[in-house]
Amino acid sequence: MLMLASVAWPMDPTTRTFAADVVVPVRLDYLSFTPRGRPDPDGWPLVLFLHGAGERGADVAQVATCGLPFDLANGLELPARVVAPQCPADTIWTQHVSALLGLLDHVLAEGDVDPERVVLTGMSMGGTGSWQLAATAPERFAALAPVCGQRTWFIGEPPVDALRRVPVWAFHGEDDDVVEADASRVQIAALRAAGADARLTLYPGVGHDSWKQAYATPELWTWALEQRRGHGGADGAREVRRTS
Repeated sequence: MLMLASVAWPMDPTTRTFAADVVVPVRLDYLSFTPRGRPDPDGWPLVLFLHGAGERGADVAQVATCGLPFDLANGLELPARVVAPQCPADTIWTQHVSALLGLLDHVLAEGDVDPERVVLTGMSMGGTGSWQLAATAPERFAALAPVCGQRTWFIGEPPVDALRRVPVWAFHGEDDDVVEADASRVQIAALRAAGADARLTLYPGVGHDSWKQAYATPELWTWALEQRRGHGGADGAREVRRTS
């Protein structure tokens, strides 16, 4: 039995450092939608879409059951390549920021998309993930379009400095009882106060599934696909309350 002496012996700490390159294997299955025809000389614009919690798992076909991939599979045509990864089961997008940036590098290396025109969007859990991903690497994106995303910054204000140069158009249902509309209001208000190009569309009478209206908005895609990385300004700060 270990006997502790009654005399207190000093145990002074020493400062040491551990440094290493830790490689973590990742896997993200994804759907890729490519338009018909020929891209611009610099390549297609790229839309990176993050789905909601209900489409997580190991069957990537689930990603096309809702949101933008569902719309694309059912007749919506965009002059852009759309990449829609699947979040692994029992995880959330904010746990996969590094993997998503790696996926973005992989897609850009294929050579058919324009790295200056990368649009990030997501709905619900994916809306939250898109806020986080854009705040982590704002230099990678030309525009951000989060739909009914949750506020992820629980202490203090959103990372305004990080997102100041990324044009943002957020969407939310006013009657959302899963993620309250104030989640988007707070984000957009903070960005506007800093002079960012930040706008918010609210849908009265609409609950959590505001992605149905958002992704069917032609003006969203006209705006998003015209953006170029690093060209964000302060001329779009407004709130729109749709009545239809």
